[in-house]
Amino acid sequence: MPGIIHEVLLLAIILLAISVVEAERLTSAVLRYGLLGLVFTVVLIQLRAPDVALSAVVVGAIVTGLFLYTIREVGE
Repeated sequence: MPGIIHEVLLLAIILLAISVVEAERLTSAVLRYGLLGLVFTVVLIQLRAPDVALSAVVVGAIVTGLFLYTIREVGE
């Protein structure tokens, strides 16, 4: 059972990465990127790497916040 869930999450990572690249609006791409980071964190927790997962959450939150701030300042 955990193997199937792991494979579904890996497939979701691939599909989310493609949707980030194909997104037409920057805000949509950034939100999808945040979701991609969340799924990646779940995979890391499944692989029993909580320290790496915590680092991924922190870096992902900072990067997502910076992207959204930059989009707001520049204007989409």
